[in-house]
Amino acid sequence: MSDAYDDDEAFRELLRGLRVPHADELPVFDPAQAPDAPLPLFRRWLREAAEGGEPGPHTMMLATAGADGRPSLRTVMLHGADADGWHFGTHRTSRKGRELATHPYASLGFHWMRTGRQVRICGRVTEAGPGESAADLRGRSPAALAAALAGAGRQSAVLGSYEELEAAFADAYERAGRDPEATAPTWTLYVLEPDEVEFYQEEARRRHVRLRYRRAPEERGGWRRELLWP
Repeated sequence: MSDAYDDDEAFRELLRGLRVPHADELPVFDPAQAPDAPLPLFRRWLREAAEGGEPGPHTMMLATAGADGRPSLRTVMLHGADADGWHFGTHRTSRKGRELATHPYASLGFHWMRTGRQVRICGRVTEAGPGESAADLRGRSPAALAAALAGAGRQSAVLGSYEELEAAFADAYERAGRDPEATAPTWTLYVLEPDEVEFYQEEARRRHVRLRYRRAPEERGGWRRELLWP
């Protein structure tokens, strides 16, 4: 049975009719009042997204590239943002872990629809130490711990059957409940140290504001601020 949107023009019409669910009024962003460094502004925007009811404001897109230069993209969770950089966790044996081992640079992307804001972060990625990685895993929910245990050494690998997945998760949930301090040897906390951070604020008339920070040790705060055409 065919779907109405199998027709190309009908699907394009669907896309043209979609609207982004903004809040009733978009915030005003004055780049002249932005701080000298990007971290305080990022923390404020994320907090305002959370307080404004944005679903999953800590979810972000992570882009990496392999040795052949081909990019790959996925959604992950932010585990922290501090003077060291932006933190996220995954198995070092996963596709993103393998790509970071070969090409240790990545981009992060946040999109908060209600406030009409985006943040893009680029920089070099390093692994935190084993102690920090283990602490990161212990700080997660029991379900997240079980998922990490089940996926240890297997994330991104071809799955033979769904029954195999069910069995692995059953064992992992049992272990996580029995031993909340369990560790997954491949679980790794990564830290992206940014050399470029861009803040994007939508405006109702499409006169959007884009403010880019670029690492510049000679500047006040260690960053150069630049406005970009939207």
